Amino acid sequence: MSELSPPQITYSVADGVATVVIDHPAKRNAMTDTMWAALPPLLAGLAADPAVRAVVLTGAGETFCAGADISTLKAGAAQGLAVAAEEALAAFPKPTLAVVRGYCVGGGSQLAAACDLRFAAEGALFGVTPAKLGIVYPASSTRRLASLVGPATAKYLLFSGELIDTERALRSGFVDEVWAGAELDKRVAEFTRVLAARSQLTQAAAKEFAAGRTDRDAYWAEQARGSGDTAEGVAAFLERRAPDFTWTV
Repeated sequence: MSELSPPQITYSVADGVATVVIDHPAKRNAMTDTMWAALPPLLAGLAADPAVRAVVLTGAGETFCAGADISTLKAGAAQGLAVAAEEALAAFPKPTLAVVRGYCVGGGSQLAAACDLRFAAEGALFGVTPAKLGIVYPASSTRRLASLVGPATAKYLLFSGELIDTERALRSGFVDEVWAGAELDKRVAEFTRVLAARSQLTQAAAKEFAAGRTDRDAYWAEQARGSGDTAEGVAAFLERRAPDFTWTV
């Protein structure tokens, strides 16, 4: 996309992995209202696509997302759109991985925190900046951030609006892995191949349980009994071959 093209969310699918790109390089991939609104239906389509087994969320070029595009914000609307996009990402039933380069700030951190995992390039910077604008950060987003990095780091980020580097992001749990340069792409390709090869049944159930859902134990037990994935996994292990899991979301 050229810097004169409209800001947009794009995606492609290859080898079971959908790559969703925040594409607004003229403003460091800041999210417009239109971009926020586009994310939930895009994710719904990917969730329903049996060819998609995992999602990578990243930014065009060398920046993940610098937050909301302030010039496009509509009073009272922007935060609701951002929360809806964040919740759609958090509820996505397949594994999600944020791949972060450069700035991951404000709404960018909101989206990254909603992903299951976050891999970053060395030199990336993270921040949650509503205190710079006098904005009350959404309750759901605050709770998600505190659950991810702990109350102390969440307060540090929210109270100050200061940016932290990859070393502190890794130490606090905001980031899972940090890689240099082209090694990040190599690691993401390797790891997403692993995700796409694993049992979607295991992944979907684990995602709900890890999120604290307590009303679906019987449902997942029934899915496990009827899926055939367990029998296939055991047989593949004994036969020393790759399993062919068939359960899909």
